[in-house]
Amino acid sequence: MPETGINSTFSKSTGLPRKRFYRARAHSNPLSDSHFPVPLSPSHVDYSLHYPHFFPSSDQADSSKKIKFADIGCGFGGLLISLSTLFPETLMIGMELRDKVSEYVKERILSLRVANPGQYQNISVVRTNSMKYIPNHFEKAQLSKMFFLFPDPHFKEKNHRRRVISPFLLDEYAFVLEVGGIIYTITDVEELGDWMKTCLENHPLFEPLTEKELEADPAVKLLSSATEEGQKVARNDGQTFQAVYRRIAASDQIS
Repeated sequence: MPETGINSTFSKSTGLPRKRFYRARAHSNPLSDSHFPVPLSPSHVDYSLHYPHFFPSSDQADSSKKIKFADIGCGFGGLLISLSTLFPETLMIGMELRDKVSEYVKERILSLRVANPGQYQNISVVRTNSMKYIPNHFEKAQLSKMFFLFPDPHFKEKNHRRRVISPFLLDEYAFVLEVGGIIYTITDVEELGDWMKTCLENHPLFEPLTEKELEADPAVKLLSSATEEGQKVARNDGQTFQAVYRRIAASDQIS
């Protein structure tokens, strides 16, 4: 339960954690070694720790309910919170490398669950390095949506290998996405937007959504508004660059 008091990290009025106590660097080096538990395989992910409402015990061997949405580099959890009520029966997880930020998201979700009984039970967060450990968390064709919102641009050419969208990493994302699953990307850096779009365009297992499909997808509407970064760009009348692509079957490749 959130504590109250003069030095509490939780707001008395909202019961939510105060973000100023969880501030961290805007980005972390994804190639550095960090110390956190990593599941040996997707079957070792303990769903009862993340979703106790759906999994009262750690014995989930016979359950077919799996995580379907992954927010890569979830930041302070704004997208997860918004998606939770749109898709209340869909399990989703935020993956965040920064320890203070992931701890904030965890406390935020727990507080929302207390304040809104029955809600926000379908979202969770894990501190991990998604550039290294995606296959440890998700099975083949498990996910239906992956989100990459305002990732680190890594401007220097020598650091482009640190970008979270790359030809090599798209192979891994294609592996864990079901056919028809969607990758959503957005940035306020035009060069990075071009990079991500080009990587997706050139990958044989992805194709862009049509304008009609983009307009009908409720998740697309959240890309620029649900996160702290997106709201900051909007306040400054900035421009954003999106690329939204669908996972296709190998047999659907255009020759």
